[in-house]
Amino acid sequence: MDWQLIADSFWPLLRGGLTATIPLALASFAIGLVLALVVALLRLSPNRVLSWIGRAYVSAIRGTPLLVQLFVIFYGMPKLGIVLEPWPAAIIALSMNVGGYAAEVVRAAILSVPKGQWEAGWTVGMSPARSLRRIILPQAARVSVPPLSNTFISLVKDTSLASTILVTEMFRKAQEIAAGSNEFMTVYMEAALIYWLFCTVLAAGQDALEKRLDRYVAH
Repeated sequence: MDWQLIADSFWPLLRGGLTATIPLALASFAIGLVLALVVALLRLSPNRVLSWIGRAYVSAIRGTPLLVQLFVIFYGMPKLGIVLEPWPAAIIALSMNVGGYAAEVVRAAILSVPKGQWEAGWTVGMSPARSLRRIILPQAARVSVPPLSNTFISLVKDTSLASTILVTEMFRKAQEIAAGSNEFMTVYMEAALIYWLFCTVLAAGQDALEKRLDRYVAH
C-alpha cells in the first residue's frame, strides 16, 4: 500500500468532501424538504386531482434510479432548450429525489398526529393552514426526525453520483487522483473511509438530536 499517496491525497479528498459533498447534500436536502412538504400535502388533499399528482410524483421518483434522474436533468434537458451547469443540475436532481422519498415520511408524520390536535386548533379559531403551521407540523417534525436523518445520511453518499455529470465533489476528486496515480484501489478505499467518517459523525448527531427531542414527547 502506498502510504505516501494516502497522506498526499487525504487533504484534497477531505477538502472536496467539506467544500462540495456536504454543501451539495445540505442544499439538496433543504430544497427537497420543502418539495416533500408540498407533495405530502398534495397526497393528503381531499381533491382527487391534487392527490393523484402527489402520488404520481412519488411513484415516478421512487420507480426510477437516481442516476437516470441526474442524466435526464443534465443531458436530456438541453434537448428542450434548457442547459444547466453541473452544480445546478445536480441540486435539482438530488432535491427532486429527496422530495419523492421524504414526502412519504412527512405524510406519515402528519397522519401520526391525533385528529384531536386539528380539532383543538379549530376550537380556538385557527384556520386549517394556521393549525398545520402552529400545531401539526411541530409535532410531526419530532416524529419524522429519525427517518429524515437517515434520508440525509443516504443523500451524502448519493452525492457521489454527481461525479457522473462533472460535479467536482469528493468522489470526482478521488477519480482524478486515482487516474493520475493508477492506484485505484488505494484511493477509492480512502474515499470510502472518508464517506464512512462523515456518515458516522452525522449518525452521532442524529442520535443526539433524537434524545433531545425525546424529552418533549410524551410516553
